[in-house]
Amino acid sequence: MRVVSIEEHFTIPELAARISSTRILERGNPPPDRAPKLLGAIHAQLADLGDARIADMDAANITLQVLSWAGPGADLLDADEALGWTRECNDALAEAIAAQPSRFSGFAHLPMTMPEAAAEELDRCVRTLRFKGGMVNGTTGGRFLDHPSYEPLLDCAERLDVPLYIHPNIPPAAVREGYYADLPRDTGFLLSTYGFGWHAEVAVHVLRMVLSGTLDRHPGLKLVIGHMGEFLPMTLDRTTRMLGIELDGHLTRPIAQQLRDQVWVTTSGQFTLPPLRAAIDTFGIDRILFSVDYPYSTNAEGSALLQMLPFAPRDIAKIGHGNADLLLRLSAA
Repeated sequence: MRVVSIEEHFTIPELAARISSTRILERGNPPPDRAPKLLGAIHAQLADLGDARIADMDAANITLQVLSWAGPGADLLDADEALGWTRECNDALAEAIAAQPSRFSGFAHLPMTMPEAAAEELDRCVRTLRFKGGMVNGTTGGRFLDHPSYEPLLDCAERLDVPLYIHPNIPPAAVREGYYADLPRDTGFLLSTYGFGWHAEVAVHVLRMVLSGTLDRHPGLKLVIGHMGEFLPMTLDRTTRMLGIELDGHLTRPIAQQLRDQVWVTTSGQFTLPPLRAAIDTFGIDRILFSVDYPYSTNAEGSALLQMLPFAPRDIAKIGHGNADLLLRLSAA
């Protein structure tokens, strides 16, 4: 079966090296001598866009990866260099895709500190480089996508009919201090990010886009979120009941309907059936997309999930490639 995996990461070491280590530490990343084991083990895999990555895909029967930049990114650069750096990043990805067009596709990295420039870069990447959408990594300067400054970017994504993938990032300093401080060793960082906090952050991000009226203003905007729905499948019934009591008349569509209309969910980094069943029950089989979260998770883990699915072949094919092909207008050639 053709398998498309859409939350898969890469980096270009020469470009990453141009981001100030001071800025990286200020953003909340741990110093190099205290980097988590997971991050220390995958640098070579992130940087490889050639034979080794493809061999690993082949071993797991993955046909195509949709690639996105692994942070730190343009939000840590000064305005006078952020746009040029971002374009170099996207152009490098376009070169890798051109070298392996049947194995790679891409999401644009965007200069999110410059919202109008981010819209222009998304337009360039989709129209010229043939990318399939954009990746937004968490908040920028404490702002979520519902901030009015991002209207040009949302307008652009809606006009181009491409999704924005909302990926988490290290939380702002106030959140780290209020929720994750005073834990032993580096467990606070781990809890605030891929151990738990990331998933709560994206759920909040998406719900803000509903409650602010952003999705009402952009009914054609398409969002993708990872990790089996970032807690939303488990909490959506209660969230919609409790908020619905207070929001009568505030929104043109119920909260759950907005999410089901405009959000797609990937399996990235989650490889067991209970959260997948919850995601399917909440969003529907047509909104579930296969992802691995490579190299933070392994292609073998993702492949094992596909092989254990107790669903009809038609539904397995939808998860494995069909839904992604439709959303991203991918060619099966």
